[in-house]
Order: sequence, then structure tokens, then C-alpha cells
Amino acid sequence: MRLLLPLLLASPLALAKTVDVSSPDGKITLTLSDEGAPHYHVSYAGKAVINPSKLGFYFAHAAPLGDDLTISHSERHSADTTWQQPWGEQRLIRDNHNELAVTFSDPEAAEQSYTVRVKVFNDGLGFRYELTGKERPDYRITDELTEFALAGQDNEALWIPARGWNRYEYVYNRTNTAEAAHVHTPFTVKMQNGVHLSIHEAALVDYAGMTLNQRRPGTFKADLTPWSDGIAVKTKNGFTTPWRTIQIADKATGLLNSHLILNLNEPNKLGDVSWVKPGKYVGIWWGMHINENTWGSGDKHGATTENTRKYMDFASEYGFDGVLVEGWNQGWDGDWFYNGDLFSFTESYDDFDIEAIAKYGEKRGVKLIGHHETSGNVSNYRRQMDAAFALYQRHGVSQIKTGYVADGGNIKRLDEQGIARYEWHDGQFMVNEYLHNIKLAAKYQLSINTHEPIKATGLRRTYPNWITREGARGQEFNAWGTPPNPPAHTPMLAYTRMLAGPMDFTPGIFDMGFNGLGADTNRPQTTLAKQLALYVVLYSPIQMAADLPRNYLAKPAAFQFIQDVPTDWEKSQAIAGEMGEYVVFARKERQRDNYSGKDWYLGAITDEQARDLTIKLDFLEPGKRFEAQIYADGEDAEWVNNPYSMDIHTENVSSQDSLTLRLAPSGGTAIRFKALD
Repeated sequence: MRLLLPLLLASPLALAKTVDVSSPDGKITLTLSDEGAPHYHVSYAGKAVINPSKLGFYFAHAAPLGDDLTISHSERHSADTTWQQPWGEQRLIRDNHNELAVTFSDPEAAEQSYTVRVKVFNDGLGFRYELTGKERPDYRITDELTEFALAGQDNEALWIPARGWNRYEYVYNRTNTAEAAHVHTPFTVKMQNGVHLSIHEAALVDYAGMTLNQRRPGTFKADLTPWSDGIAVKTKNGFTTPWRTIQIADKATGLLNSHLILNLNEPNKLGDVSWVKPGKYVGIWWGMHINENTWGSGDKHGATTENTRKYMDFASEYGFDGVLVEGWNQGWDGDWFYNGDLFSFTESYDDFDIEAIAKYGEKRGVKLIGHHETSGNVSNYRRQMDAAFALYQRHGVSQIKTGYVADGGNIKRLDEQGIARYEWHDGQFMVNEYLHNIKLAAKYQLSINTHEPIKATGLRRTYPNWITREGARGQEFNAWGTPPNPPAHTPMLAYTRMLAGPMDFTPGIFDMGFNGLGADTNRPQTTLAKQLALYVVLYSPIQMAADLPRNYLAKPAAFQFIQDVPTDWEKSQAIAGEMGEYVVFARKERQRDNYSGKDWYLGAITDEQARDLTIKLDFLEPGKRFEAQIYADGEDAEWVNNPYSMDIHTENVSSQDSLTLRLAPSGGTAIRFKALD
């Protein structure tokens, strides 16, 4: 026994190192350890939320960074600063975190090492890998070993499938985590112990998008979206991964009030971005989805000079900043879904005069909003991108909606030999392609609204001209989707897709019966009041009034809320909600230039369940009076056969008051709190 004791003390188990870091409030702790193999685990308020989970990499032409590494060095830092967004859901954001950097090395080969950098905030944490590349100029990553081993068994999750043909555009599932086999992020979980968390990533640059693959029950492994040749990530001179993020809260609304993703991104790299303008727009868009118009040329062509002028007249009269026009450029005829090589981004159809329209819009105080659809042929788009941006800049365009419609991994690129290769929307190639579009657009002072995008990871902080994006099932699925978006879809978006960043959902459909009412038709499965509430709940700095102008003019009282509601906010606060069931947001209009924003707005939405919610108004400034302009579901409202029933009335209120919101099945409430003092 005496001889065995020194051997035990010298064993790897006896020499194992453990280092931890906690949030400023002490509730969240991440622990890094080399016991057995590099791994981490996470606790919240003393409860385990992430059990021991692996770290590391496999490479195509290098030794793995896996089990044999041990902790060789660590450093600590902390920060507590406040920074300002040029636009956003919240003007001032506090960055208060504790930081730990731990280096794992092979004791027998010091060059075999990586650093894990961790930042822990009160609303969650992020960690990333850093490799300098001094010893090896490039790596070809075949697998990232990162795991998220959820504590507990009966956890509930909201999720959509990963690496499917329809990108991120799926109906969300609400199931036990056991059924979530391969999922996109944000992946949101209500744990058995009551803790809520959402796994995602921040600052996705020059790397593959991370999906989560459940390999063992409850353990989700990073599954990087590969190139067409099977390699996950191709690097030069080392690499830094995106932050792997875990937002954590004791209740569902805590996730909605998190700024973790933004805080883990770099500050603005574009300098003065006063040319990036939040606002509201209308457009030649919905008519194509309901078959009143066509994108292609012909008798039903929507994008004509005459039609655009009519939309500009409407926008000018009712206070909209711009008119989106889709289908103006040549290439839409035939099956445009497969015509990506035919699109011209500088040549218009004969019935669309961009110069005349720009001049007309200038007189009316309305800008043309540009549109570029690639149908997934990014090489064709890149060849024309400079000329296309220059054309728009000459004609006063300041925002462009881009589109990358293509099934799953059918993004077409030409390699160095001119051979067509097909890539996923969320692989490394397309991650870089989307960002190239943003950076080039900034040189022309253009903002980009990306549809069929890579998921949002907070890069709007670093590149504020990436003003919004799609990345989920939007309103158009209610025109032709089978099935259309169900009643629970938008409440689920609040707790999933919206945790990543702004979404151009395009709310505001007033005619629910273009295919007839009832439960079995393609139509918005909401009440009219819920359509209004979406302008507050689903944040975007640019919001579309998506319906046809005549439908707004038919319901002027309800249309008033869309005219009034801002898109840029001083403060935002989720004040009630349960994961995927319902949500209530309050937001205060932005203080800007010489205007001091005083009004608050509230949006409440529910799934198929009717609800009575009593909401305290303590978010309002004490000692001030407000006129609550309330747009509520009528007593007999329900989405199936009576979606239009609405009660519009006013009440004088203060921060001492409460309001009872009665939400119909798939209903909502929208309120403007107009300051009286």
C-alpha cells in the first residue's frame, strides 16, 4: 500500500485541474475541467443545467485536439460598461460580465493547444475556442466536439429540424427534448427544474453554422454544416470560433429580456451609420402571393411604373417611408425559382422606369426600396453586385431586400475552375457570402434585409446596415403554405427565432378571407387585433404594412395603430408570458434628435387558447398620465370565423394601474399609451 500512494498522487486523476467563473450576481457558474478529458458544466442558482460536456476538435490533416489535453494556463477579467445602439429594441445596453480564458495543452506537445474564452453575464454565458495558428497555418475541421448535455430527463423544448430542404422555414415543434433529434438554434428548453435556457451562437463569421445533434439522450452535440466536399470549416492562420451561447433565466420572459447575443459581438465597424434609417414600408408583394399580380412580365405584372406610383401616393399620405417593389428586373419570367442564372440586377422590364419612379418618390417624400432575388445563384449575383448597388445608390435607394430562394443545400457557386458546386445556406461559404454582401452594401450606404438568410447571431451590432432578416416562416405562408402558420406560431417565434435578432415577418394582414374564412383554408390564423399586436411583439427596425392598400382603407380605425406605432425603441421589456403559449411586450418609443420619445406601446398575443391577463402598468413613468388607446379582440372574436371583431376604446391610466387583457383564441391586444403630461 505504501508503494501505491505515490503512484496514485501522480495519476492524471490526482492532477486534474478545475477552474470556474460566475456571473456578477453569482447565480450562473461555468466550470472548466480536464478530468478525464476537457469538458465544462454549468449551474444556475445551485441547480445543474448543463452536465459535464465535451470540448475539442477533429481535423482532416492534423492530430485531434481531444482527450489528452490538460489545463496549462488561465486568466481572468471583468467588465461593466454601457454602450448605445444606433437603432434597436433598446437604446442603451449594459455589458456586465466576468471573463475566464483557459488554455488546454498536450503536456507532451505544447503546440497542441487551444484556449477556451468564457464570458458569464447575469442573463447567460458564451464560450469560444481560440487557436493562434502559429505552428500550423491552416486547419480543416471535420468535427467540433462541443456538447450541451442537458440536466434532467423530462425537459420541454421548442425546435425546428436542421438541414432540411426548407432552411429555417418550418412550423415549430413543442415536445420533450427526446424527440428533438437534429435541430437548428436558437433551441429553447424549459427544464424539469423550472429553469429556462436557449442554446444558440453569437458572432458567426468565417465559420460553419452550428446545428445540434442529439447523439445520446439529453446530450446535444455541435453539428457543423459542411461544405460540398464534406469539410466543416476551412481556416488559414488559426481560427476563432463563434461564441457558443446559453441564455439562462428562471422564467420565460427572462430569455426575452436578454442582450447576451449582442454583448458577445464586436462594436460597430462601419463608423457613422446615421444613413441607416429605421421605418415602415408598404410594397408590391402581397398581391403576388395571393395571385392578384405576378413577379414576371405580362398583363398581371405588379412591378410597373404606374402601380409603383400608386403605392408611393398611398405611402406618402399615410406616413410610410418607402415602397418595396419586387419583380422589376429582368429574369422573373418562366420558373424563376430555378432561373438564378438569368437574373439581371441592373436591367428593368419595359414597364418599369426606375429613374422616373425615383424622381416621383423624391417629390412625394417616399423612397424606393430595392429588391434582389438570386434564386440561390450567388455567383451570378456577386458578378453584378457592385453595378447593382451603384444603380440603386444613384436613384436614392437606401434599403434592399435580398432573397436566396433555393432548397436546402442548393445554393449554386462556381469554383476556381468554373465548376458548379452546391452549398448549404448555413455553411461556411454562405456565411462569408452573406457578410460580403453586407460589407459591400455599406460602401454604397445601403442597408440590407436578407431573406432566406443565415441565422442572426448579433452581427447587426458590428454591421448596423444588416438591418433585419427573415430566417423563419413569415406571413407569406399564410397565403399558400400547407399548412399555414398555426395560432401558436408567432408566440413560439418570440421564444425561439426572435432571441437571435430582428425578423422581417411582414405583419398587418387585414383581409383574412382572400381564400374564405374557416379553419381549413390558406389564410392568417389570427384575429385582426393580433395582427396589430405583432408590430410590438415581433421586433424589427423596419416593419411592413403587408396587405393591399384597399384593405387598410376599408378598416381605417384599426389602420391607425399601424400608422402610429414606431419601429425604433428607447426601452423594451417582456412583462408576461409562457414559453410558446403567449407573450406580452411593452416598448417605449426612441428618443432621437430633438424629439423626446414619451409614448409607450404594448403588444400581447396568444396561441389557440383564449386568455385573460392582468397586466400591471408599472413600466410607465411614475407620476405621469397616459391615454391608453386600446385595440382589443371583441367579446365574440375568434380566429376561425370571426377574426375582425375588435373593441377600440381609450382609458386614462398611470403606472399605479392595471389592465385586464382578454385575448380571443389566436387573438391579441395592441395599445398605444399616449403621454398626457
